[in-house]
Amino acid sequence: MLRVEQLESGYGPMQVLWGPALKVEKGSITSLLGPNGAGKSTLLWTVLGSVPVRAGRILFEERDVTGLAPHRKVELGLTLVPEDKHLFREMTVYENLVMGAYRRAARAARAESLDLVFTMFPILAERRNQKAGSLSGGQQQMVTIARALMTRPKLIMMDEPSQGLAPKLVFELFETISRLKREIGLTILLVEQNASISLNAADYVYVMHEGVIKAEGTPEAIKASHEICEAYLGI
Repeated sequence: MLRVEQLESGYGPMQVLWGPALKVEKGSITSLLGPNGAGKSTLLWTVLGSVPVRAGRILFEERDVTGLAPHRKVELGLTLVPEDKHLFREMTVYENLVMGAYRRAARAARAESLDLVFTMFPILAERRNQKAGSLSGGQQQMVTIARALMTRPKLIMMDEPSQGLAPKLVFELFETISRLKREIGLTILLVEQNASISLNAADYVYVMHEGVIKAEGTPEAIKASHEICEAYLGI
């Protein structure tokens, strides 16, 4: 569904990505792992279009989308759940969710999408009239993911979804991520610092360091490599 080919990008004079290539299969969870500063988040923002591409290609459903603006990619079904949530804190949960249904196809299916997210996240149905800023960290993360689902994505990229969450909430979050793949067939590209739980959720794994893909394979193959785990994953 998504292919990244020899991608180069960065910020001003600083180049961050040095030609990583990866593929995300339809209906899978693909994890992108590596230490802080490896370029993982930059890759997601480059795929979305917020960081300009200097070289390489991005293909989504076999279409070259390298130069498309972010809103055009969202219209095609590609979306990003950013790090640090970025909620409208003074708006209610319901109002935040409705903000996600801005693309044409999403507006037409808003009621259906609300039913879906309230089924996936029952606590949000209970708190729909509560201000988003008053929710717990875990509930705010649920709103962030649910708002992205309101765009009716085909592929959703998640940037550090477990950041700042208690271990129990991290487990519950990843259970929900797995349900999104299993129950509605969502394709997910996941950047996550918690390597252990990310490996358990993934169908395929890439390991990045200093803007380069250093290893790839099934979760079992990555876990079996003591060298990769010790050098890049800290496990």
